[in-house]
Amino acid sequence: MAPPQKIKQWLTGQDGLDKLKMDEVDCPMPGEDEVLVEVHSVSLNYRDTEGTFRHGSPSRNLPLRCDRCKYMTLITWHSLVCMGLYNHHNSVSHPPAIVPCSDMCGIVVAVGPSSSNTSDPYKSPSFRLKEGDRVISTFAPTHLTGQIAASDLGSGLGGPAPGVLTQYRVFPTYGLVKVPEYMSTDEAACLPIAAMTAWMSLNCMRPNNEVIGKGETIVCQGTGGVSISAAQIAAAAGADVIVTSSSDEKLEKAKKLGAKTTINYRTIPDWDAAVLSATEDCGADIIIEVGGAQTLRKSFECVRFGGLIACIGYLSGKQDDASDRTNTNLLCLKRNVTLKGILNGPRDELERMLAFYEEKRIKPVVDRVFGFEEAGEALRYLFGGGHFGKVVIKVKE
Repeated sequence: MAPPQKIKQWLTGQDGLDKLKMDEVDCPMPGEDEVLVEVHSVSLNYRDTEGTFRHGSPSRNLPLRCDRCKYMTLITWHSLVCMGLYNHHNSVSHPPAIVPCSDMCGIVVAVGPSSSNTSDPYKSPSFRLKEGDRVISTFAPTHLTGQIAASDLGSGLGGPAPGVLTQYRVFPTYGLVKVPEYMSTDEAACLPIAAMTAWMSLNCMRPNNEVIGKGETIVCQGTGGVSISAAQIAAAAGADVIVTSSSDEKLEKAKKLGAKTTINYRTIPDWDAAVLSATEDCGADIIIEVGGAQTLRKSFECVRFGGLIACIGYLSGKQDDASDRTNTNLLCLKRNVTLKGILNGPRDELERMLAFYEEKRIKPVVDRVFGFEEAGEALRYLFGGGHFGKVVIKVKE
């Protein structure tokens, strides 16, 4: 079936979720080394709310984090790409209005001509696609391998580059990866940021393409998309998983995903001591640090000597408590710790992760699915923080 002449898409002026609007535009057509994708499912990340909500709305204060970036703020009920608060990368400028969201799964419906310039790494024949291929987007399409560069951040989907909350979108072939058949479209849409960030947190410091495995212990803070993805990957690899949450109900769900130990940090505020107890005082090999100001000190206390703290989010704040401002250098030295910020990962690592997922038959956890017309409601639900795993918008029913 030929693509329609007109398509619908959501737009944000990064000035408030209440200003998110539906727009109708001409359907784009692919150029050289591009394909047109019919978007079927879009998964949400906290960074998507960063430009949607408006700062200063007279509502309730909530902590908010960005799944990809490492800062935190307390803001009112109007949020970060859609609130205009996703602004901590100095190398990135933001357009006045963009299509939000970065993670999608869809079907290739039209293919542009292929370039003969095979010496260009972005025009590799291995990236070529055909009609009918089911694909997911990569967050920063130009980031093919190795360390991310400032220029790669400028290609980030959903800010600053146009996102995927649209019925059809043209992608460069290097910005798409085919997905395993065993996953549903909703599940596959959850992979580009949350699962990829988890994968890099667990494996980016290992030599020779090694992955996490038996004999290691991982602490996953909370039950959002990155933490649950990390728990699934680590458990599938044979590692021991510890999950923290303020909800006993969510902790029970975490056990069913393979968590060996669960800790309710409301009833056990000194959860760092509980981690040490569960690890015979050795500490965790890796901590998925999404809390920020109010959790980082405790992470330093319960990571093993020589362990890794993967900095991903900042749910509890950007600034340390005034009564506890111990220098980070001292905290790292105390247990010989590596503190590393995680900015998603390159295309080749996404492909390696997908192979691991297929081998282990891991299925991403989808908490709730909203319709395309319910985009605003979906973002508000995500921002409320009650989800377990990922929130998805079904673009094509």
